[in-house]
Amino acid sequence: MDGISVAEFGVSRRTDALATLLCDPSNKRVLLMRATDPLRPAPATPLQVVTTSMSRPMLSDPALSTGGWLIVSLPVNDPLLDAIAFSRGRFALEAAERATLYLPSSPELSRVVEDCR
Repeated sequence: MDGISVAEFGVSRRTDALATLLCDPSNKRVLLMRATDPLRPAPATPLQVVTTSMSRPMLSDPALSTGGWLIVSLPVNDPLLDAIAFSRGRFALEAAERATLYLPSSPELSRVVEDCR
């Protein structure tokens, strides 16, 4: 996506992303996205982010969660984004009835957040 900051996480560079952090510059929001079953509609689904300094339960937004993604929209100044970016080593993305994803805390995450701010 040209001009849009994105950080993608997958099993390897050759597989589709399992999780994505995407800057939505027109709305000053960051979308936290987790892959799900593309063949089933995505109702509001409990998600939780766990970092070394913070844990937050959330619900995915069914209006945004289409095409095989559970999506949470966060304002760019949300402290959870800094907690994700500065988590020591990794952070967890939990979703109801799905395996927990343990994702590396990387410079890409900080870049997405800063580009959106």
